[in-house]
Amino acid sequence: MSVRNAFLSLAALLLGVPALYVLGAWLHLYGEEEHAGEPTPARVPEALVAGRARADARAAAALTVGEPKQILFGDLHVHTTFSTDAFLWSLPLVNGEGAHPVADACDYARFCSGLDFWSINDHAEATSPRKWRETKQAIRQCDAAAGDPTNPDVAVFLGWEWSQVGRVPEEHWGHKNVILRQLADDAVPARPIGAAGIATDGLRGTLGGMPWYVPLLDFPERERYYDFIQSMDELRSVERCPEGVPSPELPEDCYESAATPRELFEKLDQWGLEAIVIPHGNTWGFYTPPGSTLDKQLDRAQHDPARQFLFEIMSGHGNSEEYRDWKAVDFAPDGRPLCPEPRSDYEPSCWRAGEIIRGRCRAAGLDEGDCESRAAEARQLHVEAGVAGQNVVPGVGFEEWLDAGQCRDCFLPSFNYRPGGSGQYALALGGFEASGAPRRFRFGFIASSDTHRARPGTGYKEFDREGTTESQGPRDETWRRRMFGEPVEKTPRATRVDTLDLSRGFATLEAERQASFFYTGGLAALHAVGRSRDAVWDALRRKEVYGTSGDRILLWFHWLNAEGADGTLASVPMGGEGRAHAAPRFEVRAVGALRQQAGCPESSVAALGPEGLEKLCKGECHHPTDQRKGITRIEVVRIRPQLRPGEPVRELIEDPWRTLACEPSPNGCVVQFEDPDFAAAGRDTVYYVRAIEEPSPAVNAGNLRCRRDETGACLEVQPCHGDYRTSDTDDCTETIEERAWSSPIFVDAG
Repeated sequence: MSVRNAFLSLAALLLGVPALYVLGAWLHLYGEEEHAGEPTPARVPEALVAGRARADARAAAALTVGEPKQILFGDLHVHTTFSTDAFLWSLPLVNGEGAHPVADACDYARFCSGLDFWSINDHAEATSPRKWRETKQAIRQCDAAAGDPTNPDVAVFLGWEWSQVGRVPEEHWGHKNVILRQLADDAVPARPIGAAGIATDGLRGTLGGMPWYVPLLDFPERERYYDFIQSMDELRSVERCPEGVPSPELPEDCYESAATPRELFEKLDQWGLEAIVIPHGNTWGFYTPPGSTLDKQLDRAQHDPARQFLFEIMSGHGNSEEYRDWKAVDFAPDGRPLCPEPRSDYEPSCWRAGEIIRGRCRAAGLDEGDCESRAAEARQLHVEAGVAGQNVVPGVGFEEWLDAGQCRDCFLPSFNYRPGGSGQYALALGGFEASGAPRRFRFGFIASSDTHRARPGTGYKEFDREGTTESQGPRDETWRRRMFGEPVEKTPRATRVDTLDLSRGFATLEAERQASFFYTGGLAALHAVGRSRDAVWDALRRKEVYGTSGDRILLWFHWLNAEGADGTLASVPMGGEGRAHAAPRFEVRAVGALRQQAGCPESSVAALGPEGLEKLCKGECHHPTDQRKGITRIEVVRIRPQLRPGEPVRELIEDPWRTLACEPSPNGCVVQFEDPDFAAAGRDTVYYVRAIEEPSPAVNAGNLRCRRDETGACLEVQPCHGDYRTSDTDDCTETIEERAWSSPIFVDAG
């Protein structure tokens, strides 16, 4: 055979694979690495930063707050498209916006949302050595751009998210953000520490990734898909760190993971560096198995109170404050999962699965006894499937679930609410051993955004649902079918599915239904002595912090008659603790957030330019007037933690214990209260307050927008879809009462 013929034969063979993979995807030759970028070097004008401080100082003076610290607002839960889930939602198939790197987060915090502090928290499981190096560099550049370290326009922190997921409650520990105090290379771990198990295996094993042909289905936008494939290949190319070696002695360029909180704390201890670990999303049922509670995390080995002393009470994924005693699943004495019966205030999703099958069975004309048997079977298969329970009902439309699994009376609840992970449940728990006082969670409360679009502090205005929340989905019906599969026949019998069978891709979990439960996010607030990173860190350590649902409400909460070490009375701020023999007396001062005006400050326009402002800020920034919203009332929550194992938690949580009305005033509200029952009760008690603001519209606040009957049962839903079925100009706003949650004050019995 001649050389020419051999070449033609080889070319013909290769062109069958197919056409040299469409000639190197038309010669762009596939994906490129995504980079962290460089933040805008412009400085936020000192006059603008000082003006915010003066406005808050005037509000404090009007309420006669004595020697107030500065109140700063920030976001300690921020993802960029270095996180794989954020990268997925940036793709054209879901109308994604493309890359939003670390540099965007810095620019957004400074020029869009006007924050005082923020942290980077990309998923450790999605971070390669290169990404970690670039993240550190971008954060240092952001810090440099912020100016004088003692008075920066923003204080920036390095960190990551440890994203653990368990298939069953016993294996589930949840997600935690790790925040580091320092930025220098020799003062931070050589690599972020990820979570072993499903999160790691799904990204770095055989389950993660994207089929080779997907970019060809959206050929004009193919490069973004190839960039995603490149990112996944980069993760898989990183070898896992050897086990049994202390973290500081591991090779720099390996992937390190910890299977449990205990292992995470041990690895952080090995570095000997200052770090705060903040659990979050504990009530979010999208990935949290039904029946999960925080009980096992109070175990001495799994909880480090020196690092884990803050709790994210609210984020763009919903509120995690409130406890309810209904259950998504119950358990027999032998551990077998059972489906609880519905209540007037809650319908378990497993029960709804049975009702859907019962309805189909009756429609098929089958015997009533057979229909009841099939309904019972569906309920059981649903609880056995855990978070994948939706898949036991063939061909079910998510509207058929109505509001099953949801908290009907919670404020901006997280999806498929898990009350055993709530802040109230955590404060009510006691850990018991053979001797000694019960162990307790003594969490301070913060809120943050959990943005996956590099937009820290999105809650400054309620607008642009697709840009400021996580509500997103397929751009058209064709892509919807590609992502979730072709319609399946609706049969009158449930089928068995594996818990978290990740081979189902987007159809594994209730990705469509959750779109109605994404919000613009919360904010972390704190009382600091100055604006430096050290001042912010010290306030976090003191737990002199609080969370808001997004509005920049000013809040002070003090225990007025705490017993000092010298026998005199002292004032203890939120987050503090002490011992009392007499009735504790408290004071709350609260001022509503400044009303916003349209557009952006001129300094933001100058820094980002009109195009950058529109792309990143969506044309709207934190741009306050000098008029404030009103505070309508103060709600006090009292919790008396368990004194013995098995003490019913519902009886220990009084919410609200007191409701104190506020006179309408732009100057805010001052109230005092005391607990006359404290001494007689003879038990440790926890108090925290909510400052409730006048009603205002908020994105996605109606959730599934149920049409209800006279008993409150949901008859029909009108969801805010994340995809093409809801207009991108419809922000799905409903009226809510924005609020701030103080950190608790812990008063121990004398």
